[in-house]
Amino acid sequence: MMDSNDLISFLGSSPDCYHTVQSVKEILDGNGYVELAESEPWQLEDGGRYYVVRNQASIIAFRYHSGFRGFMIAASHSDSPALKIKENPEISADGYTKLNVEKYGGAILSGWLDRPLSVSGRILVKENGRIVSRLVQLDEDLLVIPSLAIHMNRNTNDQQSWNVQQDLLPLLSLKEKTDFLSLIAQRTGTDKDNILGHDLFLYVHETGRVIGAEKDMILAPHLDDLQCGFGNLHGFLQAEEDGNHIPVLAIFDNEETGSLSAQGADSTFLKDTLDNISAAAGFSASAERCALAGSFMVSADNAHAVHPNHPEKADPVNRPHINAGIVIKYNANQHYTSDGVSAAVFKELCRRADVPYQTFTNRSDMAGGSTLGNLSNRHVSLHTVDIGLAQLAMHSCMETAGVKDTEYLIRAMKVFFSSSFAKKGNSFLI
Repeated sequence: MMDSNDLISFLGSSPDCYHTVQSVKEILDGNGYVELAESEPWQLEDGGRYYVVRNQASIIAFRYHSGFRGFMIAASHSDSPALKIKENPEISADGYTKLNVEKYGGAILSGWLDRPLSVSGRILVKENGRIVSRLVQLDEDLLVIPSLAIHMNRNTNDQQSWNVQQDLLPLLSLKEKTDFLSLIAQRTGTDKDNILGHDLFLYVHETGRVIGAEKDMILAPHLDDLQCGFGNLHGFLQAEEDGNHIPVLAIFDNEETGSLSAQGADSTFLKDTLDNISAAAGFSASAERCALAGSFMVSADNAHAVHPNHPEKADPVNRPHINAGIVIKYNANQHYTSDGVSAAVFKELCRRADVPYQTFTNRSDMAGGSTLGNLSNRHVSLHTVDIGLAQLAMHSCMETAGVKDTEYLIRAMKVFFSSSFAKKGNSFLI
């Protein structure tokens, strides 16, 4: 059984999308996978293990064998709601230096106040005539966003709205004119003048932990969606080889902002990768379309558990609970892709893996979100099921989920990646 400390360690090394992909790369490298470049033709060998990265923020891994009949694909995402540091970030006044930030994704903003914060992401540095990307993770208590005292805001415990430009600027220094990029350069061993660009985020400088009277809950940052990414990855690595289908693990960036990027689920990244695999196998366009028709996708993005203080927010009968199994997500307007066929296939996989499952729908009078599957299907149309693991406080900087559910997902995905999918008329074989 997977130790929860393994997940917590993975979360700690993955404070942003770039570090998430680096963490996944290191695990894949340790399991014999070889990185491919999108800018070069692919020469794939039978039994080969490969991965490809786009913009350091998304990654797709697969195991290749010729003569395949389809793909078994699982997708999750690498990003989480956060506060992104703007260009020219310093704001100096009244004896303080603050950083200018903007909201990335649909963050619960209140959780960011009065916590130790640090900085992670990447910088682009000029070195020996080249522009080189360097990852940055300052492992130190560097910043804080202080609350306004209740004496100055008597409504602070009432319904509170947050203005990011005024209320969420992190305090860097008690001195004016503190140069943030000089600090970054010093911490990373470079020269400020050589930093030509950056993608830097705040992150909570706190370690995830196992909590609860039964020690059956995880409290940690980035559980949405790195818990699913971690589970998919380890199910992928543990799966047995299947001669009919190619297992494909995809982790996309920018889900939290609508996937509208070159490396998001609504990009061509997955289609380009499957096209390159098919071309390496010598498939015609028609043969590739036949392979896609016999393929299946699991879109894995965490789900809402019934809230202990607000049970009325859940659907009357579809009420997921933490540690009660994988959640199959439904939406009549196809914000989730699950339908009768894809849900039936996934339920059978759970049965084979001896894993419990449960169901989620939004209340009919409440709008919900969307996720990876329906956006990816705009470019690669497949039978797809949307699933997740039940959690509380989704989009908070510290979220709560279940110890058992991670292992449930690993077991289910091991069976999934070891399986084949086919359809004949109105029959479906798995």
